[in-house]
Amino acid sequence: MTATYTFDVFSTLDGFGSYVAGADWGGYWGKQGPEFLDRRLAVYGEEQRMVLGANTFREFVQLLGPSTGELKELDPVNDRMRSMPTTVVSTTLDGPLDWPDATLVSGDAVDVVARLKEESDVPLRSHGSLAMNRSLMAAGLVDRVQLTIFPVISGQTGDSPVFGGAADFDLELIESRTLDGHTQELVYRPTLH
Repeated sequence: MTATYTFDVFSTLDGFGSYVAGADWGGYWGKQGPEFLDRRLAVYGEEQRMVLGANTFREFVQLLGPSTGELKELDPVNDRMRSMPTTVVSTTLDGPLDWPDATLVSGDAVDVVARLKEESDVPLRSHGSLAMNRSLMAAGLVDRVQLTIFPVISGQTGDSPVFGGAADFDLELIESRTLDGHTQELVYRPTLH
């Protein structure tokens, strides 16, 4: 049996995964509430392995801090993300990685994740890593897309279109919930169209 792979991603209503430097949105576009934070902690509290691409890993180290030296004080969700077993897929990074419980695997993400799905005893989850996950979706390796849509439109400051350049997919909605009365969490099963 192969491990389930979930592409976990945040987005604005207009499809952006982040915003340009200097925009004054704040973390989670300033829309996090107690239900959202509790839900994220529950999602990351489950036993699983994170899978990150090099760019997202670099961003995580910058935002969340390395495993050594002066550590940033983190909220429980980000603290849990930093402490999870993590595989970083990269052809540009050199090890060892300054991150708790991280393994660097060099190679093509499609090959690496196909192998991880066959070998892992726990589910796999990737947060962000847009380009990597778009290629994994095209290869049929993503079992679930967990899309959290924040109630904002960032037409002027939006950056990184989540599905920009992706293949065409049909999506089967398998879960949905509204958090804090305004944030949508949608879980889909993707199939190539």
